[in-house]
Amino acid sequence: MILIDADVLGRNRTGEETYVLNLLRQLPFVAPDLTFVAVTRHPELVPEGVEALDLPARFQETRMAVSLPRLLRRLRPELSHFQHALPLGLRGPSVVTIHDLHFEHDASVMGLVDRLTFKAVVPRAVRKADHVLAVSERTKRDLVELYGVPPEKVTVTPHGVDPAFAPGDGTNDGYLLFVGAVQARKDPLAALAAADAVGVPLVVVGPEKEPELARELRSRGADVRGWVEKPELAELYRRAGAFILPSRFEGFGVPVLEAMASGTPVVLSDDKALREVAGDAGVYGELADAVRRALADRDRYARAGRERAAQFSWEESARRTADVYRQVLA
Repeated sequence: MILIDADVLGRNRTGEETYVLNLLRQLPFVAPDLTFVAVTRHPELVPEGVEALDLPARFQETRMAVSLPRLLRRLRPELSHFQHALPLGLRGPSVVTIHDLHFEHDASVMGLVDRLTFKAVVPRAVRKADHVLAVSERTKRDLVELYGVPPEKVTVTPHGVDPAFAPGDGTNDGYLLFVGAVQARKDPLAALAAADAVGVPLVVVGPEKEPELARELRSRGADVRGWVEKPELAELYRRAGAFILPSRFEGFGVPVLEAMASGTPVVLSDDKALREVAGDAGVYGELADAVRRALADRDRYARAGRERAAQFSWEESARRTADVYRQVLA
């Protein structure tokens, strides 16, 4: 039995929730020789083919220190898979996924307590885990360079794209679309400045991690929608003139992939992970100028984005993950 910590399900954790949900969907198909159990506070969200175990939790700290270790001692899985951190007192083989190390690069990205917590638990996790999964080559390089993790201990398993994100009829409403957590490191204010410079509206979608920033965006004219369900998000991608993400740091950039799959040009900062995802299909440079270029040559950039997105697959990501499971179990 392989236990997967799926606590992020239903918590609007953007890329992390997308990652766990799609792994759970694909693993039973790519690895029918293995048995999977997902531990979560939202068992109704666990896909078919995976057993769901309900583990309520009011506080993440007590969950990782008390309730999850107690469950692991009772179940004794052959292998356990976690995100970012390992529970206290873990015994038995383990795999940990690291999405990014942004807290090591920029002290302003989170509060002091959270940053110190991450700086303590993430290095411990990658040191103690039998194998580490990274969602991008950028994150793997950070793990090797910042923590001294042996390269052979890290396997890159890029995100895929949900089939819900697909092109529409080609018409668009001309607005710029920003998708991601509303927080300073993703720089939605720069997206708004570019939209204003070009003379088009900006629609902002994503959990409001920094409420003051969300209020400022609204006061300056952005259409801030907060969290939206997948069907509405897919339609917003399809009807956008272009997608924009001027983030200062990313571990992968799931919305970039979703936008490209939807046939929408992507305007991006020169972040390493975003370039890794979009490649030559992305539009880079000074943001307002990049938006103008994307809108002026929309069909070409849309076509390039669809071709690029087709190179990413959740099935392949799950297959690589299952190979790591087997390697550790062996």
